[in-house]
Amino acid sequence: MPIGIVSEPGREANEFKFITPDDEKLKTGEFVYYNVSLETEDEDSDLFSKTHKIFARVINRDECRGYPDSFLADPEVNPKHVAKKLGVISEDMELYRMTAKIIGYYDTRLNDFTNPRIVPKSGTKVELAPDDDLEKFLTNIEDVAEAFIGDLLHRNAGAVDIKLPVDNFTSTHLSILASTGSGKSYTCSVIAEELMKPDSRAAMLILDPHAEYHTLKEIEKMEEFKGNDGYKPKVSIWGPEDIRIRFAELSFREIISSLHNPSDAQEQRLREAWNRIQSSDDYGQYYSVNDLISECIPEDGSDAISDALTWRLRNAFDRELFDHSRNLSISELLEPGRVSILQLDTISAIDQQLIVNILFRKIYRERINCERNRDTQLDFPVFAILEEGHRFAPANGESRSLPILRTILSEGRKFGFGIGVISQRPSKIDDDILSQCKTQIIMQIQNPNDQDAIRRAVESVGEDLLSELPGLTPGQSVVAGDSVNTPFLCKIRERHTTHGAESLKTSKRWRESWTKNAQVPDKVVDADQDKGAEDREELL
Repeated sequence: MPIGIVSEPGREANEFKFITPDDEKLKTGEFVYYNVSLETEDEDSDLFSKTHKIFARVINRDECRGYPDSFLADPEVNPKHVAKKLGVISEDMELYRMTAKIIGYYDTRLNDFTNPRIVPKSGTKVELAPDDDLEKFLTNIEDVAEAFIGDLLHRNAGAVDIKLPVDNFTSTHLSILASTGSGKSYTCSVIAEELMKPDSRAAMLILDPHAEYHTLKEIEKMEEFKGNDGYKPKVSIWGPEDIRIRFAELSFREIISSLHNPSDAQEQRLREAWNRIQSSDDYGQYYSVNDLISECIPEDGSDAISDALTWRLRNAFDRELFDHSRNLSISELLEPGRVSILQLDTISAIDQQLIVNILFRKIYRERINCERNRDTQLDFPVFAILEEGHRFAPANGESRSLPILRTILSEGRKFGFGIGVISQRPSKIDDDILSQCKTQIIMQIQNPNDQDAIRRAVESVGEDLLSELPGLTPGQSVVAGDSVNTPFLCKIRERHTTHGAESLKTSKRWRESWTKNAQVPDKVVDADQDKGAEDREELL
């Protein structure tokens, strides 16, 4: 059923305007279509005429006819009553001029939209895009595992399911960007739930700076996560006291990359010391940072280079995180069907960066070994989530973990190491990191600097959808990038597990604390009050 009529071309070459008497179903971001006959080439290169549905997204609306201002002068009087008194026909009084951006018709050979670059003629009928078409064409999940993340916004709940292709966003990297309280951690947990279902059975790692993801443990007992072949997902939670790195397992590159700005001479001395340890039978697999420091000191005593290396090595590694024998092994952390959550809430920001630097280097090295047919501990792909991504890949470049993240984000796709970057401050994330995330879920963003960062990094999101970001409510998002065929607005589904990042109920906590600690005396009047009464009597 037609909902409008094309009136004229739009401002841009692929835009048009149409008139509709009712905007209740036509919000910004809604999808419409019109029919057009195009010459199409078949497999034998013969041309024939075929009618295509040309889809478009509504990007703006303006009222083009309504009640005159004089009808609206008295707020107590309904303008319809004024119109009736004057004999004016008020039915369908309001008309709206909608601007739509052409997406194109869906080409089954390309599994994507093709834009014919033909603006519809004036008088062409415009219809609301069918739910079935949108569910089929907005994303391409044919023959791959899918992650059901929610419903298409503006349509009835359940009318258009939004499912992202798992193979795509876990290999080409994902970003979830949102202001505090808009649902970024909630959305990330929805993604984690989907990846733990039988169709995916992901090997997943979550770096959790605020200890918010522990409730994912609930999925181990939920029937919807169990497979018919006996599959049950595992959720491992590693607290700060469990996170240890055996110093002897660090490569020279991991050690040097963790030091603060070493000189060429210091790097050379350190390399020589490290090589001596590796070739010696005296140390074995359990040497410490003190052993390495000893090897850096010349036989005739310490010098400026060894003193500088001693300071840098102790600053980087003489801490509880680095142990002489204990180790957090990647073979313990990662296996298909397991999500491991590293709780970093009591670990310093610098140590968090060191953990990411060292752990991700080891994972990346093992994935390279796998793809090059070498011995490896990881013969399966890995997907890692970085909460508070701006801590690990800051725009100012001052991070121990930034170099390895840049490498993985640019090259990890070839080796089966995908990363999801979660942040509330896109403007504080390194531009290269953000631009390498090829699938984006963007929620409410009000800060202009953060909006500009998204505008620079996410080319596929148009100005019409960017303008929606400040007004999105918790759980609403813009989905864009390589995992979808065109950007759209989505309502994130409800979690199966309990949300572990709810805001504190401050007034309730205050009341409970007061009730717990209050001591009500038998007699309310104290000595100071009695003295005050005596003083008043003397004055009188």
